[in-house]
Amino acid sequence: MILTTILMVSLYGLSLAQGEGMERIQECKTRCSKGLHCKSKTHYSFAPCRTQKAGLNTSVVFHNVSLSTVMRCEGKQKCSLHFRVHTALQLSEHIHGVSICTVTAGMMLEICRLVSFPRVARERLEGQQLEVQNDCSEVWPGQYVHVTLKTNPSYCGVTWTSTYQVPECSSRDLRSNIPECITGRLAYTVDSDRKELAVSVSDMLEDKDYHLRLCHRKDYTCRDTGANALIRKEDVLKNTTLQYSTPLPCLCIEGWSATSDAPRVQVFPFRDNLEELWSGINFDPVEELLSWEPVCPVVAVISLCQKQGDDECDDLAGSSQTLNREKITFSTVDPHPQLCMKFTTDSGSWIRCPFADGNFQAWDLGVDQLGLVLTSRVRAPLSLHVCVKTGTSACHPEHTLPVHVEKSANLNLTVDVCLPNTCVQVKRLNVKYAVTILHCHIRCLDLADARGRAGAPAMVGQTPALQGYLELIWVVVPAVACLTAAVIVAALVIKALITVHQRRHRKGRHVVCTLKQQTVSCVHQQWSTTKRTSRQLDTTVRSIPVEHFRHIVESMPWRESHAVAVDRATPGLQDQTTLHKEMPIPYTLPFENCERANLLQF
Repeated sequence: MILTTILMVSLYGLSLAQGEGMERIQECKTRCSKGLHCKSKTHYSFAPCRTQKAGLNTSVVFHNVSLSTVMRCEGKQKCSLHFRVHTALQLSEHIHGVSICTVTAGMMLEICRLVSFPRVARERLEGQQLEVQNDCSEVWPGQYVHVTLKTNPSYCGVTWTSTYQVPECSSRDLRSNIPECITGRLAYTVDSDRKELAVSVSDMLEDKDYHLRLCHRKDYTCRDTGANALIRKEDVLKNTTLQYSTPLPCLCIEGWSATSDAPRVQVFPFRDNLEELWSGINFDPVEELLSWEPVCPVVAVISLCQKQGDDECDDLAGSSQTLNREKITFSTVDPHPQLCMKFTTDSGSWIRCPFADGNFQAWDLGVDQLGLVLTSRVRAPLSLHVCVKTGTSACHPEHTLPVHVEKSANLNLTVDVCLPNTCVQVKRLNVKYAVTILHCHIRCLDLADARGRAGAPAMVGQTPALQGYLELIWVVVPAVACLTAAVIVAALVIKALITVHQRRHRKGRHVVCTLKQQTVSCVHQQWSTTKRTSRQLDTTVRSIPVEHFRHIVESMPWRESHAVAVDRATPGLQDQTTLHKEMPIPYTLPFENCERANLLQF
C-alpha cells in the first residue's frame, strides 16, 4: 500500500513537471492584494488617450506581468479554459484602475476587463505596489491571444503588450477534460493473416457517437480507403474490426466524435514498414520512360544502379534524385534485367529490379556455332569492346567494334574471345541510362572441328559439365527424330489397313451374304437373280425352233428340286395353244454365290 501511494505521488509529480496538470479554479474572479476589494467589469472605451503625466511610464507602472491558462470544470468532460493575467501595479493619484484587453483571431473588437480601485484605497495605498489578477477571459486550445494592459484613465505611452498562445490539445490533461480536445484513445491488434485491425476505443465523449476509419495520410489530408465503422454511444463494448489491403507506413486508424469540427486522433500501426513503399514502378516501352510515384510521403534519394550480385548494386552516374515532389521519372532508359532502382532513406537502402523477368529486354548477346550473335528488338547502336580481365573488376580494352543492330547480327571479331580472361563488354548508346554488360568465360565451339566432323561438336577448353551436356544433345536429338519418323510410318500403315478393311466391308454388304442372313436376304437376292435368268432364258427359247429346243433340253443335266416354266407360242396352231415344259435348273445356279460368301466370311 505504501509503495503504491509513493508510486502514485511520483507519477503525479512527474505529470505536473511535464506540464500535464493544469491549475483548476472553481470560478473566475478578479483579485487584488493588500486586502483591497477591487471590482471588475466589461469595458469598451473609444476615448483617446490622455497626455502622459510626469513620472508615469510603462516601466514604472507595470511590473512582473505573467500570462497563463487555468481550467474551470463543471463536471466530467465539461471543462473550459480561461486566460489569467497577473501584474504588479504602482499606485498613484493619477491611476484609478487598470484595463486588461484581449483580442484573438477572428474577433472584430478587443474585449477589455476594467479593474477599478476605491478612492479611499487609492489615497491610503498611494505610492505602494499592488498586485492584480484576473482569469475571467475564456479562451480555446491553441488560440493566439494579443494582450494589452492600460491604465485607467488611459495615458498615452503607458501600455504593456504581448502575445500568448493557449496550450494545444496535445496535453493529456486537455485531451481528457476539454470537449474540444477529447478525441478518444485507440488501441489495436493486427491480424496479418486475415489483414484485419481489431480497434477498441476508450475515453471518448460519453454523450456522442464515435467514427472510425482507415485512411492513407498525406501531407495535409487523409485519403479514405473505404474501411469505416460507427460506434454507438450506447454500445457496451466500444470496439470494431477494420479490413486493410496493404500494410503501408502511412496507413492510419483515424477516430473522432460525432460532432462538428471534432478533433481527430490518428495512430499508425505500420509506421516502420518501409518495405512496402518501393512498389509501383512503371515503364513506358514506347517513350522508354521509367517512373515511380510514392503512395506515402517519404524522404528518400532515388537512383538507378547496375546489379552485380545478390546485394551489390553500383549507382549509374548522374541518376540520383531527391524525392521533393510526388513523382520521380528517368527518361530514355535501357530496360535491361540488370538495371535496378535504389531507394535510400535514413533507415537504410532498398533495391528493386523492374526488368528482372526479361520481358522488356531490348537486346542480348549470345553464342552459336558460328560465333557471337547480337539480337535486338529495336534499332539500336551498341558499343562493343573486347577486353582482357586482369583483376576482379578491371578489364582493359583490346578491340573496339561499333555495332548497329536491327534484328540479329553475327560478330566477326579479329580477337579470339575464347581465350582465358577474355571478355566482351557491351553497352547501348542511344539512351541516357544504360548498363554496361561484361560477358566473360565465353563457351565457344571449335569451328574447324565442327565442320570437319559434319556438325559433331568439339569443345575447346570447356568444362566437363558443358561437354557432357553437348554430347547428350547429339544422342537425344537423333533418337527423338527416329522415334518420330517411326510413329509417323506406323500411323500411315494403320490408316491404309483401316481403309482396305472398310472397302471390303462395304463390298461384302452389297454382294456377299453371311451364313446367318442366308435364310432371308440371300434367298431373296438369288431368287431375283434366278427370275432374271429365267426371263432371259425364256426369251432365248422363244427364238429357237421347237425341234432344236427339244434336243437341247434333253441333253442338259437336270435337278428335280428346281424348275423353270418355259413356254412358247407356236405359230401355226389354230387355237394358239402354248407349249409348256418344266425345265429343271441346276442347283449351283441360285446358291453358288452364297457358298462363296460363306467361304469368304470364315
